Amino acid sequence: MVDRTETLSGSLDDLQAFCAVMEFGSISAAARQLQETKGSVSRRLSRLEARLGAALLARTSRAVSATEEGTAFYLKARDALSLLAEATNDARQSSSVPQGHLRITAPMDLGIDVLPPMLVQFRALHPQISVELLLTDAPLDLAANRVDLALRATPGNLPSMNYRASILCGFTLGLYAGNAYLRQGTAPQHPTELALHPLVTCRELVGTTSLGLTDKRGKTSEILLQPSIRTSDYASAQRLLLAGAGIGTLPDLVAARSLASGALLPVLPEWHISRGSLYAISLGGAEAPARVRVFREFLRTELALLQAQTPAQT
Repeated sequence: MVDRTETLSGSLDDLQAFCAVMEFGSISAAARQLQETKGSVSRRLSRLEARLGAALLARTSRAVSATEEGTAFYLKARDALSLLAEATNDARQSSSVPQGHLRITAPMDLGIDVLPPMLVQFRALHPQISVELLLTDAPLDLAANRVDLALRATPGNLPSMNYRASILCGFTLGLYAGNAYLRQGTAPQHPTELALHPLVTCRELVGTTSLGLTDKRGKTSEILLQPSIRTSDYASAQRLLLAGAGIGTLPDLVAARSLASGALLPVLPEWHISRGSLYAISLGGAEAPARVRVFREFLRTELALLQAQTPAQT
């Protein structure tokens, strides 16, 4: 950080007026370019020299010429104004032109099983946007971690926060098993038959698990089960199911591609465990940078297409 005593206070207009005089060769020509009076430009030059404590221009009744200090100051001031104009233009374009670096955080499950093909497709559509993906199940503060967009899945409403959140899609937590496992025996036809199968659970489903299921008519069934394998995330739970570990709980979003390929099959498809929503959280809603708005809408469309390709969980 530059110390305040080393910076130039005052109006940028005074600095621009000085540069204009240097570039057009006279106060009169600079005044015409700036659409100001000759007296106004002259006063700007005097204020600038007073703040600097140095004479930048040698004035006569016939002409002005730069002093040695004025020439050195002009060369650096010109570059500084150019950089400022470029920064101003970039800032204005960020709200209308999708470009720049997009920093996203997402849960491990989505980052491993859902997002990769979508990010590849998004980059193909918008090569001017680079993407950084931070995978963590811990909620990151957007401002502190310079995150543009956070994806968070929750079975209920999000807690109150200082950021803007919008729902990308809903999801259902249901029961699934690998095709190879189900070919080995009879699939359960009622929740009570789950006790005859090895159960894969993750996250909050630890210990002897009370599994609550609801059917399409709203009927509920509460079953006590002892998981055979516990894991920390749905991404690894899906791989265990694909390997034939038994029957397990998965969000339909995570299971979607394996369901579409037939590698996973729904178990008790008329029953579900819970429902929730996937949120996109950003520092601004409609005011967010164009790169954030474009990615958010792209993701909403792609998630809808992904869910449309999978068997419905009632």
